[in-house]
Amino acid sequence: MREERSAPSAAVIILAAGASTRMGRPKQLLTYGGQALMRHAAEIALASVCRPILVVLGAHADQLRCQIDDLPVQQIINNQWAEGIGASIRTGLHALEQCNREGTTKTVVLMLCDQPFVTTALIDDLVRASRTTGKGIVASEYGGTVGVPALFRREYFPELATLSGDSGAKRIIAAHPGDVVGVPFSQGLTDIDTPEDYSHLQLTTRG
Repeated sequence: MREERSAPSAAVIILAAGASTRMGRPKQLLTYGGQALMRHAAEIALASVCRPILVVLGAHADQLRCQIDDLPVQQIINNQWAEGIGASIRTGLHALEQCNREGTTKTVVLMLCDQPFVTTALIDDLVRASRTTGKGIVASEYGGTVGVPALFRREYFPELATLSGDSGAKRIIAAHPGDVVGVPFSQGLTDIDTPEDYSHLQLTTRG
């Protein structure tokens, strides 16, 4: 593990640019475990073997910055956030390439801030599975499907950079089933999109 930390080859891009229209307020600021969801996601990523950690902001960026200003993450603004998640992935990848001119980053993990049960161990498992299996895509496996958080090797960066609208990483995963390996993440079904989702999370964690 020390060796992985000294020379990281995997980056993390946290996608947090959405307007949270179904929630009716910025879900990135909802609290979980005493922290805003966005800060929670950033700290989980920072504790992993991955570097750098990039956070893509868009809608509500001015309100969100203060949550992570003191963390060693790169804040990236997606001015086309209204286009959909595809624009955030493109923006994050472009920023990653700008800070990776030496080519040391071989893989990237895409994650959201509204999956509260993502752990550092899961992120590290994605990286480990990529190294041990040689597969180009390592995706979280839950509910009979695979999705994010998901790791992509560099050969998929150009394809990810073509995403637009609401087309997210799952489209790339589905297009290459033979190069995908899954990592179990049973709690991946929990994401926070609506007030009802958040109420259920609060009841679950209290219990």
